[in-house]
Amino acid sequence: MPSPAPNRLKRSAELTLCACVLVAQGMVAAINLLIPQLSSSSIAPSSSELLWTVDAYVIVFAGLLIPAGALGDRYGRKGALLCGIGLFALGATVSALATGPVQLIAGRGVSGAGAALIMPATMSILVRTATPEQRPRAVASWALAAGLGGFAGNAVGGLIGQYLPWRALFWLMVPLAALLALAVARTAPRTETSPDAAVDPLGAVLLTGGLLAVLFGIIESPMYGWTSARILVAFALGAALIGAFVAHALRSRAPLFDPRVFRSRRLRSATLGTAASFFGLFALFYVNSQYLQYVKGYGAARAGLAIIPLTVGMVLVPKLAARWSRRPRPLVGGGLLLIGLGLLGASTADAGTPYAAYACWLLGISAGTGMCMPALTLGVVSSLPPHQAGLGSGLGTSAREVGAALGVAVTGTVLASHPGFTSGMEAALRVVGLAVVAAAALVTFGYRPGRTSPPAADRAAAGGEVDELPYEPSRTGGRTR
Repeated sequence: MPSPAPNRLKRSAELTLCACVLVAQGMVAAINLLIPQLSSSSIAPSSSELLWTVDAYVIVFAGLLIPAGALGDRYGRKGALLCGIGLFALGATVSALATGPVQLIAGRGVSGAGAALIMPATMSILVRTATPEQRPRAVASWALAAGLGGFAGNAVGGLIGQYLPWRALFWLMVPLAALLALAVARTAPRTETSPDAAVDPLGAVLLTGGLLAVLFGIIESPMYGWTSARILVAFALGAALIGAFVAHALRSRAPLFDPRVFRSRRLRSATLGTAASFFGLFALFYVNSQYLQYVKGYGAARAGLAIIPLTVGMVLVPKLAARWSRRPRPLVGGGLLLIGLGLLGASTADAGTPYAAYACWLLGISAGTGMCMPALTLGVVSSLPPHQAGLGSGLGTSAREVGAALGVAVTGTVLASHPGFTSGMEAALRVVGLAVVAAAALVTFGYRPGRTSPPAADRAAAGGEVDELPYEPSRTGGRTR
């Protein structure tokens, strides 16, 4: 017997879920500002081990997102979220107690696995419990929290890097995770599970392995070169595994997800737009702290706080953008265009550029992010049936993390090819900015009016109710967990 319809999403639950998102996303950026301290610490990591300390979290996080979302749909989203917070705290404890680089890297990987459970579960709970009227605001809040995670990570990492030992970052996460778990237990609603939702172990292994190989190639490419044998093998392996997943999914009666869902023009466009926006943002994050510290002479704490203008538009604009959630085309196209133009403007910054002028470009990027991210996030999540809301969130967040990794890799490669940081930053941000502008054109074209397949998915992506999506009644039943 199906469970009764959920109540309206409570504000306390929304804030708790968004806080989980902010913390999980913040740990992507926070470690970057501790690199100088880690390099001179007692664990003495090599350059390769230092790179893996940063990247282990991102690779595991992004690689496990889609199967983690499917697990939450099948066995319970609130339970998946609490397990994710526990893994996150366990990984932070292992990292804080590390006596060598291997233990530190392992801890980062465990925390990344926890984050992979946290992100899709939070979005899935929001989408499943919000009413149609609440849904645009809830998705905008989630997207805002994900965007602000980068700022929070920069700010906290900068403060710790300047005033505290590096272990303080990881010790801070342990009580914070305990508070989040308590808040989730008290405020987050249980949602109806989908016992028939596919977990597909073979598909999960193939897809996760493919994503891990591709991410390895992207992240390691600045160190080894895009045409090195190691990177080419990683990309070839990733392509082969993803191809094997597609072949398996097309034959399977219960695949992890059906690749034919990408027949939806809106879903393809929303996925591309999501990846492009984080491609631009993380390219900026990568050069921002170096520009402010090495070129402008800021300390770590001041550099971490100097990115505050990037949060202004993320906070204010989504509230306005939510009013036009049923007309996403100008939001996604205009927002991506603003991000691209802001990056092109920031590429002109040098040692003589006043901070106020640099901050204006950050404000433009911030406004663009606030415009497009809620609509893009809703476009991806709502393109799958309600019983696969966690899987849809995992797909969207995977696009974010792959875009972020690619942004850092491309920027690092361009910087390495220039003798000076300022000239490298100019070239890197121009390349990334132009790529985002091109993506804005493609995404705007993809959001054009017209029938696509599946049409119901496009109606949902355009801001319609998720409940309009067709799905088998047998998959809507289940226990509340």
